[in-house]
Amino acid sequence: MKRAGFSTKWLPILLLLPQLLIIAIFFYWPALHAVTSSFYLQDPFGFGQTFVGLENYTHLASSVEYLKVAKFTVLFTVLVTFFSLALALLFAVKADKVLRGAKTYRTLLMWVYAVAPPVAGFIGLLMFNQTWGPLSDLFKFFGWDFTLGVNYFDTAFAMVVVSVWKQVPVNFIFFLSGLQSIPRAVREAALLDNRSGTRRFWDITFPLLAPTGFFLLITNITYSLFDTFGVIDTLNKGEPGNNPMTLVYKVFVDGFRGNDLGGSSAQSVILMILVLALTVFQFRLIERRIHYT
Repeated sequence: MKRAGFSTKWLPILLLLPQLLIIAIFFYWPALHAVTSSFYLQDPFGFGQTFVGLENYTHLASSVEYLKVAKFTVLFTVLVTFFSLALALLFAVKADKVLRGAKTYRTLLMWVYAVAPPVAGFIGLLMFNQTWGPLSDLFKFFGWDFTLGVNYFDTAFAMVVVSVWKQVPVNFIFFLSGLQSIPRAVREAALLDNRSGTRRFWDITFPLLAPTGFFLLITNITYSLFDTFGVIDTLNKGEPGNNPMTLVYKVFVDGFRGNDLGGSSAQSVILMILVLALTVFQFRLIERRIHYT
């Protein structure tokens, strides 16, 4: 078999150069600048900076507010990831069995994928409005005085619900594709071995979806940590106050509103290290239990 190749080693480098430049300009340079800024106390107007070493990091380690935001970020990430994957898998299993109206059913679940996070947050703002929001009225019917932007728990609940609603369609598409790629012969053999649909799903179908599930697990954790920024900013109405926020949103609040450029840079470095460690943990430990063949 003839292998395709390049006549010179400079041609593949030249083809990769545009992508490498984009990565260097929009990732490595900002990351290096954030690490450098985290060791300085900077004037918000750019007139000077003072080297303070690890003072920004020690201040974060002793900050009660920062630890509170970190705990909420962990809880928020776990809830959004779990419910996004669980609901998407449930809908995909049902869609895989639907015979009549299957296309309509799938389209209704997938159209949310085109909604941007800030737009999803605005829709949630309308639905949870304490004055005339339909969901708030429903909660009042059951005795729950829902106050978005005022009550800490109510705002956190709205953030989780809107973030899950936004992410379910993406997971649904991948899970449905994974289910439809399972060979029919395997399904028929499983049907002969076990007539229980629940047992067949957990013993046969779910393990075969492990590669897809592993990919979506990483994607959803990343989504919960970063891509929910627009949802959180919209639901907080631009006034975070005592409302819940994630670590990414706190970087924005402290840096662009509190003018604490050194502290926000230290937060971004810590977040970058945590995400890197989490990614290594996932690939080193979790992927070992997943078989692709």
